[in-house]
Amino acid sequence: MEKTDLVNVKQGTASVPKFSNGNTLPLTQLPFAMAAFCPQTDGQAGNWFYHPESHSLDGVRLTHQTSPWIGDYGALLIFPQTDIPCEEDYNSWSGYRPEDAVLRPDYLKVKFLRSQCEFELTPTERGAYIRLKYASDYKKWFTVKNISGMFSAQVSDDGKLITGYTTCMTNSKAINFKMYFAIEFTANVCSAESAVLSEKAFHIEINRKDIEAQLAVSYISKEQALQNLKNENTGDFEAARKTAEKIWREKLSLIEIETQNEKLLKTFYSCLYRVHLFPNKAYEIDKNGREVHYSPETGAIYTGKRYTGNGFWDTYRTVYPLLSVISPDVYSEMLEGFIADYKEGGWLPRWTAMGAMDCMPSTLIDAVIADAAVKGIIDGELLKTAYEGMLKHAEHNSEQRCYGRNGAEAYRKLGFVPCDLEKESVNLTLDAAYGDFCIAEIAKILGDHENEEKYRKSSLNYRNLFDKESGFMRVRDSRGKTKEDFDPFSWGGGYTEGSAWQNSFAVPHDTEGLAELYGGKEPFLRKIDEIFAAPAIYRVGTYGMEIHEMTEMAAADFGQCAISNQPSFHLPYIYAVMGETGKSAYWVKRLCTEAFDSSERGFPGDEDNGTMAAWYIFSVLGIYPYCPGKAEFVNTGKMLADSVKICGKEFNAAGYGNTVPYGIFRK
Repeated sequence: MEKTDLVNVKQGTASVPKFSNGNTLPLTQLPFAMAAFCPQTDGQAGNWFYHPESHSLDGVRLTHQTSPWIGDYGALLIFPQTDIPCEEDYNSWSGYRPEDAVLRPDYLKVKFLRSQCEFELTPTERGAYIRLKYASDYKKWFTVKNISGMFSAQVSDDGKLITGYTTCMTNSKAINFKMYFAIEFTANVCSAESAVLSEKAFHIEINRKDIEAQLAVSYISKEQALQNLKNENTGDFEAARKTAEKIWREKLSLIEIETQNEKLLKTFYSCLYRVHLFPNKAYEIDKNGREVHYSPETGAIYTGKRYTGNGFWDTYRTVYPLLSVISPDVYSEMLEGFIADYKEGGWLPRWTAMGAMDCMPSTLIDAVIADAAVKGIIDGELLKTAYEGMLKHAEHNSEQRCYGRNGAEAYRKLGFVPCDLEKESVNLTLDAAYGDFCIAEIAKILGDHENEEKYRKSSLNYRNLFDKESGFMRVRDSRGKTKEDFDPFSWGGGYTEGSAWQNSFAVPHDTEGLAELYGGKEPFLRKIDEIFAAPAIYRVGTYGMEIHEMTEMAAADFGQCAISNQPSFHLPYIYAVMGETGKSAYWVKRLCTEAFDSSERGFPGDEDNGTMAAWYIFSVLGIYPYCPGKAEFVNTGKMLADSVKICGKEFNAAGYGNTVPYGIFRK
């Protein structure tokens, strides 16, 4: 069986705002591509526009949505119609049979029952090939519908080419953003006279039952969209499909596992597919063969690479460490794109969905850069530029909250972020301390000994929030005072998407030092035991209402280890860091077995751009990137698969001690 056949692209898609089984989409796209596609089953559901059990179908959506909490940009809806063309969600939808749909990484096929039309699609880097087969003799229409923002479209005189643009942008900052599109048919299928254009949609009457077309998009111009059509022309649909299938087969073969456990096998390769979706390429190849990109920071066009669709608070933990093992060249290219944002906008990115977003705290890109630096993936002038950007956000506040560390200057002055100046101050402090460790590692590489010493010292600032009596990290105000009404089960306040239980142990760079605050290894590990033994209860705290992460922690029920969310990812591995590999292996196996599968309900919480999928992959391999910024992986010594090959080389976690050096993957 081909590995693409093991992938369920619908893994984690059975989600609603109040309960996430992944909050994913069943994306048909090439790895890290600029355009992705999926069925839209209900546009009236907002950002939760797909559900695997729905029997309605609005169309096939060109999407860039990383998460429903982030929203979409550059989105279009494409669908066939008969009789009179409609364009509102309530009157243009069709029935379809979800059980008959074919949804794969490299191929999509759905049937619109209303128009009796079969719709097929296979992806290219910046677009797709589309094939439609109408069964009806009624008047046939091809519709391109806007999702939001301004919209314009037109058809060429010969009826072979549709061009247009959308300004669809949900939440992020992006100056003069437009996504241009071009759809070229293989034959004259319509006439300009038949076109119907409104503010929301463009309809053209089709003069034949079978049509084939190529689609391409651009963030630069109509002319560049046409150039992208030319660059990615394979000749026809079947050739494009073979290319897409080959690309996915190669990516899914980067890690080969053998196991008699079919559930594990399907879950593993569904997760490996997820790891290859984000971030998205946001650069194009112009007519002179140059890499060029639109900058949302300035609205101008620059040469070089750019990537977007990424939240570093999530992805630093697992996605980039996994790419360092299986695709260091891709990792290097992504860094070039991230650092372009600093060159063009003055700040390293924190969360991007085309442009910058004020979402999630702190600047965990520090860990992404440091991990690449200590592993030899980034060096030279690019590393020096990245280091410059890291020093800037470590020392200075930004006037706009979508950039830099929140509370950076207060942290420098006080050694912690005070709760009367910033919410989530505990997480901000611990993340800043870890970020300082990352800066120190790069300073060491670059020979900046003064800054290495400075930031190595401030990387221990996490100690300023430790409360020995309770055994938790607690908020302090600007005067250094803690609040009296402390409840470790209360969410929010100084903590991000959790309570003191999930957020007090985020000291990956100095876990041994953290243990000393508890009085040594044994009392520290007893505290970690309490995480798993405590009841899975919560108080809504400063949120003032239940948020879905609370619901999901209680549903998974691994005590206060909320594997449903990123702050808990490292908790079961603390045992291994402290020499108790057996306990880590026990909890990791239980979490993988009980909380994950390949189904539409396959994740215990938000998957978040490959982070939860990569956590599962590492856990099956028996290793974990406990501290990105150190060229090693913590090792449980127990793989869940019978055998593993990584990039064609045998790997067995049992052959190493407590840590696995990164260097073995680069030999």
